[in-house]
Amino acid sequence: MSLVQGLVPILATPFAPDGSLDLPSLRRVVEFNLASGVDGVAVSGMASETFALTAEERARVLREVVDVAAGAVPVVAGVNATSTVTAVEQAGAAAADGAAALMVLPPYMVKPTPAQVADFYADVAAATDCEVMVQDAPGVTGVAMTPATLAALGRLPGVTSVKVEAPPTPAKVTAVRDAADEDFAVLGGLNAQFCLDEYARGAIGTMPACEFPDLLRPVLDDWNAGRRAEAREGFARLLPLILHGLQQGWAWAIHKEVLVARKLIADATVRAPARPLDTPTRTALHEILTPLGITPS
Repeated sequence: MSLVQGLVPILATPFAPDGSLDLPSLRRVVEFNLASGVDGVAVSGMASETFALTAEERARVLREVVDVAAGAVPVVAGVNATSTVTAVEQAGAAAADGAAALMVLPPYMVKPTPAQVADFYADVAAATDCEVMVQDAPGVTGVAMTPATLAALGRLPGVTSVKVEAPPTPAKVTAVRDAADEDFAVLGGLNAQFCLDEYARGAIGTMPACEFPDLLRPVLDDWNAGRRAEAREGFARLLPLILHGLQQGWAWAIHKEVLVARKLIADATVRAPARPLDTPTRTALHEILTPLGITPS
C-alpha cells in the first residue's frame, strides 16, 4: 500500500512581513496538523507557494517539517520542475532532506508526448527510493493525462499513487480506479472540494490546504464509519471556507489569513505574483469563519 493516504494537508509557507521565511510559524502549523490527526503532511505543493521559493528555502522548509514530524507521519515533498534532469535533481534533494514520498508534476513548459510522460516518471522514480505520486493537475500544467495513461504510470516501479486534480474529479477517480491495478492509490486534491464524492468512488485520501484539518478530520471519520449523512452535514459547514481557498491569485493569502486568525502564523504575507487580500475579500472570509468558531484576535 502507498504510504500516502488519508488526510494529507499541503502546508503553507509562512513569511515574515519582510518576506523572509518564518520557521517558528511553520513549526506551529505542523504541530497543529499533527494534533488534528492528519495521516501525513506535504510541502512544496501548490498551496505552499513553491513557485516563489528558492532551492535553499525549499530545503529549509522540508528539513524543518521532517524535524517536527519526527516520523509520526510521512512527509511528502512536491517536485515541480520543467524537465527530467531538473525533476531528478529536486527528487534527489528532497530524498536527502528526509521526504518519504514525492508528489511529482509532469514537465509543463514544453508539453511532453505520452511516451515522454512515461519516460519522465520512470526516470524520476528510479532516481530515489521515495515513493512517487503522479500529480494530475492539467489546469495548472496544461498536460492532460488520460485514466489509461495514469493506470500505466502506476505500473512503473516506484510509482504508487496519483493525486487527481482534473475536474470533474469524482468521475476521473472512478475511471482511474477502473483502469488501474488494485494497489495503485488514488487521492483527491483541489482543496478537498469533492472529497466525499471521491471517497465514494474509490479514493483513499485527500490533500487539502492546511488551515482546517481539525474540522475536516471528524467529517472523514464519520464517512469512513459509514455515517454518511453526518459526514455530508459536516462537510456542508466547511464548503464556504473550502471554496474561498480556491480563488485564483488569492488562494495563498486566504489560507494564510485563516492561519493568522487561528493564531498559528504571525503574518499573512505572500510573495508575488500571489496577491494580498483586498478589504472586501477579507471581510467576506471572516464572515464565513465566524460560524466555524474562528475569529480574528
